[in-house]
Amino acid sequence: MIDVAVPGFGQLRLAELVCDFNGTLARDGEVLDSVRVRFSLLAQRVRIHVVTADTFGSVRLQIDGLPCELTVVPKDDQADAKRAFVEKLGAQHVVAVGNGRNDRMMLRAAALGIGVCDAEGIATETLQASDVVVADIAHALDLLLETQRLVATLRD
Repeated sequence: MIDVAVPGFGQLRLAELVCDFNGTLARDGEVLDSVRVRFSLLAQRVRIHVVTADTFGSVRLQIDGLPCELTVVPKDDQADAKRAFVEKLGAQHVVAVGNGRNDRMMLRAAALGIGVCDAEGIATETLQASDVVVADIAHALDLLLETQRLVATLRD
């Protein structure tokens, strides 16, 4: 559990981390090196989920050995499927991380939505649905490992 009080934002009690794959954890279907060590550290505090339509068909191979659960959503209605996944987990305990337009609804539904603006960029609607926007996945995951960074960014 990640438990942090953010003045003016509220108490975050995060038990679930939901991440998009392509553009967030991976570039061109290959998981980024910065994810591996951080996932190992975060898995001690939260349950990690990768939710994707698997654009490149590589997600299973790429996350093999990582401490996470995989959910592949249908290619149609991805945004609704990702939002429903977050809600099923209990959105009030979820931090969601993504970059694509199909991530906007899960970021909005989650207690904390983190937008990632890496090589693929970030969709405008997803940017607007984010509580925090960072330059890459390492920065997003580090916010969860060093929670005072969240406080500094989100406090009123």
